[in-house]
Amino acid sequence: MRQKRVFQLALASLAVLLMILPFMVSINEILTKLVEKVGFYMWIQDKIVPWEVRLIVVLLRPLGVEMQAYRDGLLINNTYAKISWNCIGWQSMFLFCLSLPVGFKGGEYTWLSKLEAVLIGGLGTFLINLLRVAATLLLLLVSKPLFALVFHDYLAAIVTIIWLIFFWWFSYRYVLEEKDKL
Repeated sequence: MRQKRVFQLALASLAVLLMILPFMVSINEILTKLVEKVGFYMWIQDKIVPWEVRLIVVLLRPLGVEMQAYRDGLLINNTYAKISWNCIGWQSMFLFCLSLPVGFKGGEYTWLSKLEAVLIGGLGTFLINLLRVAATLLLLLVSKPLFALVFHDYLAAIVTIIWLIFFWWFSYRYVLEEKDKL
């Protein structure tokens, strides 16, 4: 029953997300500017983004993609694609973290199986974000920049929700173990 509630919540989130997505994309720039005034994002931009740029190069190089990596982006198809702290998936990680209390609620799962689920989910969310950025760059390579921008701004949120639905199904089916009742 609790698994059904998590999936209902995920599907309801997807429906709400689709309704408010245009508003979210419009307001995202304003929110980004507000967060940038705080300054914490600079640590992410300086430490995490260059590392993720290198990982994206590792993903795209076997596909024969010619690119030049920089500290904060890639030159691909004679177009510079800046990868900022705001593009690397903090929103997806935030949604994943929000789903944890709901997913674990009502179940008496072992501590170890919860830890395994959190690690699988965190790593999966990270990898989904890497693949999402790589897919955006591939779209930039083979199409007009507008298509890559639409994917980056709109479809990425849908990919995250689909990932979370899969993650919770997988966790309930294969990872989470009920505590022994005495």
